[in-house]
Amino acid sequence: MQWGLRNRLSQIINPATGRTVMLAVDHGYFLGPTSGLEEPGRTIQPLLQYADAVMPTRGVLRNCFEPTIGTPVVLRVSGGQSILKELSQEAITTSMEEALRLNASAVAVSIYVGGEYEHQTLVNLARTVDEAERWGMPVLAVTAVGKEMARDARYLSLATRIAAELGAHFVKTYYCEGFERVSGTATVPVVIAGGKKVPEKDALELTYKAVQSGAAGVDMGRNIFQSEDPVAMIQAVRAVVQEGASAQKAYKLFQSLKRKRGRK
Repeated sequence: MQWGLRNRLSQIINPATGRTVMLAVDHGYFLGPTSGLEEPGRTIQPLLQYADAVMPTRGVLRNCFEPTIGTPVVLRVSGGQSILKELSQEAITTSMEEALRLNASAVAVSIYVGGEYEHQTLVNLARTVDEAERWGMPVLAVTAVGKEMARDARYLSLATRIAAELGAHFVKTYYCEGFERVSGTATVPVVIAGGKKVPEKDALELTYKAVQSGAAGVDMGRNIFQSEDPVAMIQAVRAVVQEGASAQKAYKLFQSLKRKRGRK
């Protein structure tokens, strides 16, 4: 692996711990103005200091982020569909030149293993890896899952390993029972998606179980920015991922920080 690529990846995954807290804020590329991200800049800015990396689209990055931010960017580069149509019909929507102009530390591409347009999305990933390798740019493969697909260890290990086989440098997938099978056969670091909003205590338990089962961290969005207190929540997630806190200890931290910030 070339020096520049390793350097960029080390900005995202802390070399001292082998873990990362990524903040996913790319939901609007197919969901539109997601609850909690109606004003992205206002929501995201207070959270950046606690994130190892942030994952936006180029539009939100350009329009809602200050160029002086020090948080590494994992830039969403696939899309071209919405929730009104078939989700798996994605294409590459942002060029590698644009990612370099925006000083991204990595790029993210979704794959839909088992989806109607599986082949198209896998080729998207493979071609992006080819281009990214020329510039020392890491690629995150996102194993998107349709409603009809089971989020079990058999499926997720299949999708994750395929992503790695096609050259992804790290993979975002979902936590499941038997996650050790997914992380243990991935051959590259795996981060978990937070998924739909759940109670804070449950999200912290999910995070704890995932890292204990071999995950390199999280790429969490709605369970942070839709939280009762997003700033307190991202610090609690960070305590689990980077400091080795238990879910119970992290939840107590969340409650304490929330009270100090005057949140009920």
